[in-house]
Amino acid sequence: MTGQTTESLEVLRARRRELAAAITGIGFTATGTVLQVRTVCGSPGCACNADPGKRHGPYWQHTRKISNKTVTRRLSTAQAALYAEWISNERALRGLLAQMQQLSDRPATCSSPPSQKIKRPAANPRDNRSQKRGTSVRRSR
Repeated sequence: MTGQTTESLEVLRARRRELAAAITGIGFTATGTVLQVRTVCGSPGCACNADPGKRHGPYWQHTRKISNKTVTRRLSTAQAALYAEWISNERALRGLLAQMQQLSDRPATCSSPPSQKIKRPAANPRDNRSQKRGTSVRRSR
């Protein structure tokens, strides 16, 4: 059974390395949505008010949340293409991280490997000496 568990852990570790390599290949990321919109102006005699097909635009917008507030920015066509790619990268990154989390949850079902002792930093030797002698650490002015 130990050989089978070790093999299983090795397979999980190999898959984790694959996911980590895929994560390093992801470029810039951004959150939000890129939309192409057509707008209505405020001029009462403009054709955009009467006919939806004659609205102004199209314009590109990037919308996202910052501190629980929706922030919208107008973009050029080139910027819209970049943001669309970055948003796609961010979604791919989230998917890879979710897969990595699922892998991390799997070894808990395998028999646990031998635990390693956690090395704690030694206490300040000066404090230990004063406590061993029975004197206080405080000094008077």
